[in-house]
Amino acid sequence: MTDTTSDLALSYRVTELTEVSDQSIEEALNKGVRDGYRFESIHFVVQQGNRRPTMSFIFFTRMQEREKE
Repeated sequence: MTDTTSDLALSYRVTELTEVSDQSIEEALNKGVRDGYRFESIHFVVQQGNRRPTMSFIFFTRMQEREKE
């Protein structure tokens, strides 16, 4: 019996959004999921004195086969 989990590695994708709106976030989330990634988190960059985010980073992960060395 072979251990298939050792053939897998965690892969990350980070998507940067410079336009932070509900539409742009929704599009980025849907694209990441369509590409086989799982949503992990979203982080917003806010300038001091301004409540509106100026940019955001969306983090995705997925398991994929390890590259053979």
